[in-house]
Amino acid sequence: MFRALLPARHLLPARRPPLPRRNLAARAAAGEGLPLGRRLAVVAAAGAAAAAAWLYLREEKGRRQRARRQAELRALALGQGDFRLLDQEGRPRRKADFRGQWVLLYFGFTHCPDICPEELEKLSRAVELLEREPGLPPLQPLFITVDPQRDDVAAMKRYVRDFHPRLLGLTGSPEEVRAAADAYRVYASTGPKDEDGDYIVDHTVLIYLLGPDGLFLDYYGRSKTDAQIAQSVRRHMETYEPLLD
Repeated sequence: MFRALLPARHLLPARRPPLPRRNLAARAAAGEGLPLGRRLAVVAAAGAAAAAAWLYLREEKGRRQRARRQAELRALALGQGDFRLLDQEGRPRRKADFRGQWVLLYFGFTHCPDICPEELEKLSRAVELLEREPGLPPLQPLFITVDPQRDDVAAMKRYVRDFHPRLLGLTGSPEEVRAAADAYRVYASTGPKDEDGDYIVDHTVLIYLLGPDGLFLDYYGRSKTDAQIAQSVRRHMETYEPLLD
């Protein structure tokens, strides 16, 4: 009854307000209205840009880490000075003889029951792995005794022939050997003799990597494999910068 009394315009359904139109730029950025091929191209380009940014940040982080490591090694500068020793053929050898060469260096002794042979075998295998890669500079394996009382030239010659054919074994007087060990902060202490006069030498068990300037660049403990050592040496060769001007 009341509907009949109302004007006709009041009987029409209420209009809904128009829906807001999305900004055209936003729609274009989202890829709406573009063919499928172009939308895929937009997504691919965005992914490539993100990947490039991630690679740049990773490389920049690596560069900063290398620079920090370089500064630490420069401050440490292990291996400065010189040493004068004899190789297994009785020829005089100085540290300066190895300048310009990459060197893997191990300090040990020929009467060592197990650790020294294991480490020298690992060192030899790492050198062999790198020798298979063309374009890399040669790597000189080097063994310096910490037991000059027993490890004379003849003993070193007998011992090193069981390892890499280019391995050099160096010995000298106790004072000369100590000077070489001190240059790389190698610890060595002779233990008590047993009833047969035999003894063990407690010493640092590390393989040292020396750069072409003769200074310490890295070291590898017993947990490192030959493959891991070779990979690390390769990386150092590829990114090498002299520590001292």
